[in-house]
Parts: sequence; C-alpha cells; structure tokens
Amino acid sequence: MTLYHVHWCPECAVVRQKLAELGVDYEDVVVPDFRPLRKQVYDISGQYYVPVLKDGDTVLTETRDILAYLETKYSKQRIAGGG
Repeated sequence: MTLYHVHWCPECAVVRQKLAELGVDYEDVVVPDFRPLRKQVYDISGQYYVPVLKDGDTVLTETRDILAYLETKYSKQRIAGGG
C-alpha cells in the first residue's frame, strides 16, 4: 500500500492518522507541493490532487473514500486478529 501526500495537507494528515490508528504499514511518498510536478500521482490516479492511496489495483483519490476503505478493510482485520 502506498500513500501519496504532502506534509502540509490537512486531509493527508487525517489519512495518515487513520493508517496509524489501524496499524497499517504503508509506503510513504511525499510529492512536490506544486501540483503540475506530481507526475507520480497523475500516472496512478489521472489527477494531481492528494491524498492518493494505492492498495494493489485499488486507487482512491477522495479522503472520505480512502477513510471508508481503510475502515472497512483493516478494522475488520484488527478485530479478527484480536487487536
């Protein structure tokens, strides 16, 4: 799983917090502040905005969708794993 973000973005911080809360390991990719330089983000998602979460073939670009995905996929694993 890879999270593309910038440090100053409040929505990115919310996603990083959710990943930490769920104990999910992920690759942390800080992209340029200037949107047109975010080639990696564009290549993956077709747009320049962050956060972008890539988990296998799943690519999510909206914060609410990312949070819902993480909650659905990883909170169930925590419960099943006893943690």
